[in-house]
Amino acid sequence: MRSHLTDLIRRDCEEICPSAVTLLQEIKNQKLYITGGTGFVGTWIAELVTCLNDKHGFNTGLVLVARDTDSFRERAPHIASRKDIQLVSADVRRTLEIPDDVSYLLHLAASPDNRQHVSNPIVTMETITGGTGNVLDSASKLASLKKILVASSGQVYGKQGNAKISENMPGTLNSNSITSVYPEAKRYAETLCCAYWSSCKLPVVIARPFSFIGPYQGLDKPWAINNFIRDALMDNPVRIIGNGMPVRSYMYPSDMALWFLRILTSGTAGLAYNVGSPSGISLKDVAEKVMQYFGAAADVIIKNMNDDFSAFVPDDTFCRESLNLSVTVPIDTALRRSLEWYRSLE
Repeated sequence: MRSHLTDLIRRDCEEICPSAVTLLQEIKNQKLYITGGTGFVGTWIAELVTCLNDKHGFNTGLVLVARDTDSFRERAPHIASRKDIQLVSADVRRTLEIPDDVSYLLHLAASPDNRQHVSNPIVTMETITGGTGNVLDSASKLASLKKILVASSGQVYGKQGNAKISENMPGTLNSNSITSVYPEAKRYAETLCCAYWSSCKLPVVIARPFSFIGPYQGLDKPWAINNFIRDALMDNPVRIIGNGMPVRSYMYPSDMALWFLRILTSGTAGLAYNVGSPSGISLKDVAEKVMQYFGAAADVIIKNMNDDFSAFVPDDTFCRESLNLSVTVPIDTALRRSLEWYRSLE
């Protein structure tokens, strides 16, 4: 990876380090084991932790587990080549050999890409349900384990109207729809976590991520904001499939990494926490901001004037009040930084 790109990431991490140093003292001199460790969330956690190691002497070791570690070595050699990073090739659906000295575990394996869920629904469910069970069983045998975080999804809430979504809202999913494969599997995984906490006293917390935008996200992903940025970079019209009124929120990944680690270390076992920005914005406004910041000359095209006014925005009150977490990068800054990153890739 070009040095300019790594400099951009390090800048973002250094900016949030003062808060991280205060909030993440528990991971000093500890070893973290991360399944799905080379994905979007895992890569950003690695960036933040290595920054804390370099700048603040945290001496935290990371074991990044993935099925394909070779591509990560090519994509992020500045991380893969470090002495505080260990890469392990493994499939979470099979037996995992977790080192005895692991103190914290993050289970992040499973892609949120809905194209994969529809094209390979059985594999999706097996990876989430079987993989989570395998990880929880392996974790329950670790004498030195302090906490395990399992990544669920904000999609477990289903459609909730226009209100911000708090952790105690019940989910409403249609189990007869193929689009429910991913969130239903995540709901099962959450219940399995509850069972391990109840029966085995395994200290497990759940993170429910919402939407993110920033470096390391591929513009080929099937999410509106990624498509907007891709269209603008190509100087094409930004297309909105719908009326542009659905409301979303976007967290920048430096905040995301801190939130995941804080929930891991200080979250209460048996509970779930939302991870996302509480600041909602309509897709039409997002598209217009993308056009503004990316300097594209093309227009925003709304392709279907339906009556969809749905919202997918988390309530962050629980994380803010119980874990002292906040969003530090607003959407405008996130878009400008994303612009800098994606343009540097060209």
